[in-house]
Parts: sequence; structure tokens; C-alpha cells
Amino acid sequence: MRLTRFFFAYLAMVFFMVPATSAAAPAATPGYEDLLALFAEWREFESPPVTDGAPDYTADQFLVRRDEFEALRTRLQAFQINGWPVPRQVDWHIVRAEMNGYDFNERVLQPWARDPAFYNTVWTYRSDVPGHEGPTHHALVELWTYDFPLTDVAEQKLASELGVIPPLMKQAQRNLTGNARELWIAGIRDMRAQGATLRELRATVGSSASPALLSAIDAGIDATDELVDWLESEAKAKTGPSGIGKENYTWYLQNVHLVPMTWEDEVRLMKRELARAWSMLKLEEQRNRDLPPMVAANTPEEYDAMADNAIRRIMDFLENKEIVTIADYMEPALRAHAGAFVPEDRRNFFWITAHYDPAPLFTHFYHWFELARMDLEPHASPVRQGALRYNIFDSRNEGTATAVEEIFMNAGLYDDSPRSRELVWIMLAQRAARGLGSLYAHANEMTMEEAGGLHIEWTPRGWMKTEEDLVKFEQHLYLRQPGYGTSYVTGKYLLDETLKDYAWQIEQRGEKFQLKNFFDRLNAIDSIPISLGRWELTGLKYDAFE
Repeated sequence: MRLTRFFFAYLAMVFFMVPATSAAAPAATPGYEDLLALFAEWREFESPPVTDGAPDYTADQFLVRRDEFEALRTRLQAFQINGWPVPRQVDWHIVRAEMNGYDFNERVLQPWARDPAFYNTVWTYRSDVPGHEGPTHHALVELWTYDFPLTDVAEQKLASELGVIPPLMKQAQRNLTGNARELWIAGIRDMRAQGATLRELRATVGSSASPALLSAIDAGIDATDELVDWLESEAKAKTGPSGIGKENYTWYLQNVHLVPMTWEDEVRLMKRELARAWSMLKLEEQRNRDLPPMVAANTPEEYDAMADNAIRRIMDFLENKEIVTIADYMEPALRAHAGAFVPEDRRNFFWITAHYDPAPLFTHFYHWFELARMDLEPHASPVRQGALRYNIFDSRNEGTATAVEEIFMNAGLYDDSPRSRELVWIMLAQRAARGLGSLYAHANEMTMEEAGGLHIEWTPRGWMKTEEDLVKFEQHLYLRQPGYGTSYVTGKYLLDETLKDYAWQIEQRGEKFQLKNFFDRLNAIDSIPISLGRWELTGLKYDAFE
């Protein structure tokens, strides 16, 4: 007892003799809540400051804020995440990928300096993926969110939003110092289209609209026309390449979109899938040679009946075959995008296929299931709510939409309509051909026009030869956004690999494989790179995540 009292008396003496400054505890290791706080700071930083009423993309702005960006990235690198649950590690990698995207845009892609289409402000449609495809600025006017005729409140809101156009168009003339000729020429078309959209808007709202709204529209038209004139006057001096080169392309794939491949890997994959699609199409045609040919819809009534039948077939198939859990919002989301009859001489590639049987294209509209889920059932993690920046979602959303075309077909969707299988292979061939062209364009081994030629030539049945605008739109987008043109096929490949690994693990455990469980779990993980989805589903991760 006396020894015990002596021991505690000694501890007390030592405690009071030690200066308080020498007893400071080591800094706590940042945890998941700190990551969420950093993510909020990062997203606030990622949106540039406003100058003269428009987001500021000037070189000086990026220079001034570089130290702040590096400080955010340093804080992210300080996290020790190896002991975290996998979903939380995944969130850390998403934030890392977004920061890498910012860094790459500033160093290499520089859409505000190289790409006039970056300044396209007025959007009349919602993208079928979480964010608009390609680089976009931070003050878009989403015209598709407005109901016409406008209420007084909506008029005020729209007039305010349109106010960004004049200062942004002025800023574009200072910022656009790049020498990427093909991006420059194609971007002029996009900006002309903005002028046309604003003129259509003025006709829609009519002279009875408020003076403020009419003034905002007119100012937007004038500013857009002025930018178009300036772009045309500068075009002759633009002589440089538009592709970012193989090395930059590979870095971007691996570090921003988290695709564990190189430029060369993607070339091999596009060639393989192009060959597979063509050969499978010919085998389908051989098998179906005694069947009557498909007949395209020739009237609005015929198309509407086809579309209704396709939607019912798909929804019944998904439920009865237990492919995925059906939510109440899924069928309405699909019906809202069923399209309408298009005269034969005006059909682009996808609507050619849809007028024979809409079901193959509608399976790609799995997109709209995903967007409805994101709207109505947002993920619990703030990191995964809404669109990831820099189109980082492409391998997941475009890859899944492309993969399910073939997965649903192989699971039996067209057992009673064998010629519909031919359409699936034609669409895959088109996506592989256009992706291959985009790779050569980014390597500066082909011009955008030559890439489009490959795209046209290797699409079966000549179905791309009738639609130059679609070819230009797609190849322009893919040159603006590295990796997007290949993401349909690359993402499909990565999803196939994920399904393989998941199924193998189920088999090793002696359990029954259920496709619905796979898709339900994939959906719950949400619209993040498929490489990260594979990690969450299987525990298997690529070397980049070590």
C-alpha cells in the first residue's frame, strides 16, 4: 500500500514538473469526415471565381490560384486510407481523380484556350449521362429545365442566367490563344448553333416577354455573333494539331478517368471488338438467312406501336428474367425518351436501327434508369452525388449502357426476334470504329475528318454514310474530351471483367449466381469509374489503387 501511494505521488510530481508545451499530442490522422470536408472545399475551389459577371478562365486566375490547388492536393495526399472500408477508400480515389482532372486541364487540355466550343452556354437538352459530354464551363443555361410559357419568376431567373453570355463571349476572345485548328473550326459551328438557339428562344417567348428577358436574349445574340465573327477572322492563322498525343492520352486515362489501360491497349481493344462485331453480325445473318427481312416503320403510327412494344418487352424481360430489380421510376424514364417517327431521308444511324426495332437502342437507354435513380435515390456519400467532374463517369455510364445491349441479348431478350440481334452487333461495330478513329485523331495520326472516314467506312450496311452531322458531332466531341469516344467499348470490357470476377467468386463460395444481385449492387455503387466499382464489388483492385 505504501509503495502504491509513493508511485502515484511520483507520477503527480512528474506531471506538474513537465512544461505544458512539451506535452502536445501528435496531430490526429485525418479520417473520413475530414475527407468529406476537404471534398466540399475542393468542389468550392473547382468552380472559378466570377469576374465581370462570368466565370473567370483567364491565365492570371489559374496562376493566382495554383498554390491553393497544390495545398488542397497536399492535404489529400496526407490521408492514410489503407485501413478504411473499401467504399471510403473509393471515395478518396474519386477526389484524387477529380484533382488530377483539374491539373490536366490546366496543363494540357486547356479547353478555355484551345476549344471555342467550351464557351457554348445554352443547352436545350439533358444529357443521357450525369453531366454534359465534353468540357463545359460553370455557368451553363439549362434551357430544357424551363417550362414554356414562362412564369414571371422563371422569366426573371432566365434573364439573369442569360446575362453571363456577353461577358463570357468577351472573355473568350482574350482566352482563346490556342493553335488547335480542328477544334477551332468545329467550335465555330457550335457557337453558330448557340446563336440560332437564342433566336429560336426569342421567337418562343414572343414580344410579350418582359423587357429584361428580351434584352438579355438580344444581348446574348449580339455577343455570340460577335464571337463567331472573331473566330472566323482568326481561323486562318490556326495551323496546329488538336490531339493531345499518346503519352498525354495514356496519363489522362489512367489518372483521371481511372481506366487501367494505355493508348495502345485501347487501339488493340477497338480493333478486336470491331472484328468481333463484324464477324458476329455475319454469323447472325447466316443463321437468319431463311427468315424474312426486317421492315422499318414507315408511319408515325407504326413507329409508336414498335416503341411501345419494345418498352413493354424490355420491362417484362428485366422483371421476369430477374435481370435487375425494377423501380417505379424506370418505365416512365424510358417512355419519356421513346422518340418519334423520323422520315427515312432524315434518320441518323441510331434512328435507322430504331425504326427496324427500337429495343436494341432502348436497352442503351439504361442511361435514363441511372439518371432517375440519381435524381430520386441519391447515394449516401456526398462524393458520389451528382455528376463527377471532367466526365469521369464515362467508363461506368457509357460502358454499362453499351454492355447491357449485349448482356440482355445473350440473356434472351431477342429469342423471339432473332434479326434484332443483328442490330446489336451493328451498333457495337459503329462504336468500335468511331472509338478507333478518335484514338488516331488524338495521336495526331489522322485528322478529325479522316477519323470520321474510318468511322463511316467500318459501320456495317453503310448506315453512317447518310449522316455527316452525326459523324462531325461525335468525332468533335471525342477530340474535345479524351477517352470519351472509346469509353463505350472500354467501359463495356471493364464491366465484362467485373462480371467475370464477381461470378467466379460466387462460384468459389458455392453460391448460386444471380444476375439481378450483380446489377443491383453495381447500381448501388453508383456512377463512378467501373474500375472502382469492380473494387467495391469484388475486393479486387488495379495496381493504380495500391
